[in-house]
Amino acid sequence: MKNGMDAVYNKTGALTPGVRSILRIMVALLFLEHGMSRLFGWPSPLPYPPIFTLYWFAGFFELVGGALLLIGLFTRPVAFILSGEMAFAYFLSHAPRGFFPILNGGDAAILYCFVFLYIAFAGGGPWSLDRVYRRRSGKLASGACSSPAAAWPPEQVGISR
Repeated sequence: MKNGMDAVYNKTGALTPGVRSILRIMVALLFLEHGMSRLFGWPSPLPYPPIFTLYWFAGFFELVGGALLLIGLFTRPVAFILSGEMAFAYFLSHAPRGFFPILNGGDAAILYCFVFLYIAFAGGGPWSLDRVYRRRSGKLASGACSSPAAAWPPEQVGISR
C-alpha cells in the first residue's frame, strides 16, 4: 500500500505548480467580477459608489488587482495587498454584524484573504507573466523549482507522507 500512496503523492506533487496557476486564475476571475460589478454595474448591477470613497477604492482594488492576478503580473505584492484589503473589509463591514462569519456574511472575505495570503507567499505558478519575465531576464533557470523547499526531501521540511 505504501508504494501506491507514494505514486499518488509523486504524481499530485508534480501537478502542484500548474494547479497553483489555476487557483490564481480562478480566484482572480471571481475577484475581478466583484470590481466590475462595483465600478461598472456589470455583471451584477450594484449601485456605483461615489468616487474616492471607501467602496470606490475597494472596487478599484478588486478591478485592478483582479486583472493583475489574472495575467500573473506583480503576483506576490498584489496578492499581499488584496489579502490586506479583504482582512480590512471583513473587520470593517462583516465583523460588526456578528461573531460567526456564516451569519455576518464574511465567509467569502475570509476565504479571499487567506487564498491571497497563500498566493503572496507561494507565488502565482508557472502560467504567469512574472514567470515569463523571470525566465527572460535569466533569473529563473528553465527547470528551476519555484520554491526552495521543493528541492528538499519532505522529511527535512517537516512533511510526513
